[in-house]
Amino acid sequence: MKFCSECAHPVALLVPPDDNRFRYVCRQCGAIHYQNPKMVIGSIPVWQEEDRIKVLLCKRAIEPRYGYWTLPAGFMENDETTAEAAIRETEEEAGARITLLPLFSLLNVPHVQQVHLFYRATLLDLNYAAGVESLEVKLFSEAEIPWDDIAFPTVAHTLRFLFADQARLKEGGTYGFHTQDIVKRI
Repeated sequence: MKFCSECAHPVALLVPPDDNRFRYVCRQCGAIHYQNPKMVIGSIPVWQEEDRIKVLLCKRAIEPRYGYWTLPAGFMENDETTAEAAIRETEEEAGARITLLPLFSLLNVPHVQQVHLFYRATLLDLNYAAGVESLEVKLFSEAEIPWDDIAFPTVAHTLRFLFADQARLKEGGTYGFHTQDIVKRI
């Protein structure tokens, strides 16, 4: 950040009084410009076939990770709930209609200032199609997941959590709520 969004004067990076972190502060009007993590919200759209599930993945048509597979997800907008964001992103990227189920995973990605949330979801039908941010949309069983071509670690972790829970369901288990910190290796 270079200029104050309140008065357009240059900002300085300093620790404001009674704070413990560097912030962009306008020395002209005194505005403190807090920068907080972005929320990435998505769904895990599932189609049940007899005793197994298939997950709907999108092949990215945008950077980062163009041509890699991901769950439908994106940045949360102002004035929407996390549930609304998950449904919207699924419609935009996969053209899919879903019933949203409970929140399933929360993944912290501090090195890119993001928090990723994924809801379990049930596909209402098989009428889906790639949106403008997707090259292709396809259902995958666990054995068919293109693990080497998954776009982001948060998606890979979420899929692994899902299939582990799915295996436990057969033994009388339930779906859990999963958290993970994705820490960049230096």
